[in-house]
Amino acid sequence: MKLETEVISKEVIKPSSPTPDHLRHYHLSFLDQISPPVYNPLLLFYPAADGDVKINSTEKTNQLKQSLSEVLSLYYPLAGRIQDNLFVECNDEGIPFFQAEVRCRLSQVSENPAPGELSKLIPFALDDAEGLPLGIQYNIFECGGIVIGLCISHKIGDALSLLTFIKSWAATSRGEEDHIMRPEFISATLFPPINISGFKPATGITKEDVVTKRFVFSSSSIELLKEKYSAGGSLENQRPPSRVEALSVFIWRRFMAATKAESRPERIYSMVHAVNLRSRMEPPLPEYSFGNYYRIAFTIPSAGTGEENYSLVRQVRDSIGKLDRQYVEKLQKGSEHLDFIKEQAAGFLNGEIVCLNPRGRRAAPAYCSNQMLERDCIN
Repeated sequence: MKLETEVISKEVIKPSSPTPDHLRHYHLSFLDQISPPVYNPLLLFYPAADGDVKINSTEKTNQLKQSLSEVLSLYYPLAGRIQDNLFVECNDEGIPFFQAEVRCRLSQVSENPAPGELSKLIPFALDDAEGLPLGIQYNIFECGGIVIGLCISHKIGDALSLLTFIKSWAATSRGEEDHIMRPEFISATLFPPINISGFKPATGITKEDVVTKRFVFSSSSIELLKEKYSAGGSLENQRPPSRVEALSVFIWRRFMAATKAESRPERIYSMVHAVNLRSRMEPPLPEYSFGNYYRIAFTIPSAGTGEENYSLVRQVRDSIGKLDRQYVEKLQKGSEHLDFIKEQAAGFLNGEIVCLNPRGRRAAPAYCSNQMLERDCIN
């Protein structure tokens, strides 16, 4: 369905306490520098509780703003401004907080979401990440339900960084001091910034001919795929396929058949997965390490050879497994990896490489209680 939204207010939320002078310049890491200039979005759904009406929304909103101000003192780079793909000026200018009214019931969106319409519930266009690290939109539905839409710039943090921030914001709102995750901003020390002239992080970002569709796989269907793809000698005495591995192979098969890839032998068809590097470092980093601690695993299965599914599972697993501690050590040197991604970008621009990125998501939106102060919906 078409969403009718109207922004009724906008204000800037600043940290509750000033950032110390010695923290005013937060340097981007090498991995931050090469991350695309886009926003990572997230929507949090909160159905209205029995008897909950819109007249209570002012109290809720004020509590969220106050707790947001407090948590921004911990996550101080988010209240600054990104400069020249080099550093964040932590000047406490704050983040935009939009409040919008949506002319429908929340159930009309959650029960039959239209991916193209959900962008009306977030504060920024996803392909327009410039100086603002973070933005929030508080959406109030006619039924009293709310959706909180967040956008974090990929130049400053990955998806886990956003989730860590949300957990801390939720804990702050509930007054649960022990559950606040205090971030570590050490990425530029581990992955020192370098001169990336000649490389354009925006390569591959397009606004034209974009189609968004939603496919839902039930838990039972995924379990059947895992069981099916477990068969075969190459996985003997190994763990069965994970959910991501099984769905990746299934979608890959359908993608190759639908695009008739075997008729285009001049192209390289690649499956890519984003891999969290925190647990692959020596020593491993805690999950509250803030920044871009991810890299891409490339799998290039042979097209049109009739390979068995279990062989593709093994290839995906092997590709992801190559992003190990030795890989991270080489990555910390920076220049060698930059040459590699420049080659990948050139192949993409020439139309030689076609990438399939099966992103792991939950089968349905995450539903939480109607008050952020009561429960944290991110587990």
